[in-house]
Amino acid sequence: MRTVNIHEAKPHLSRLIDAAMKGESFIIAKAGRPMARVSPITAPEEQQQRRLGFLAGKIRVPEDFDRMGQDDIVSLFDGPA
Repeated sequence: MRTVNIHEAKPHLSRLIDAAMKGESFIIAKAGRPMARVSPITAPEEQQQRRLGFLAGKIRVPEDFDRMGQDDIVSLFDGPA
């Protein structure tokens, strides 16, 4: 991710915002120290992007997943059998 010093960002803010709207996030720094991250509002957070499939191959969904606890659920609505 690109870092832009605040003094550099001031005269080029419109151009930087246009780039952010196209999906290019950047960090604004003051004296080399990061102060703010600029990203388009429609872009998902970085953590959200990485989470998709993070458990792939680590868990197994049982074949009867959609029927698990069915008897308990029915008894809650209908009363004990």
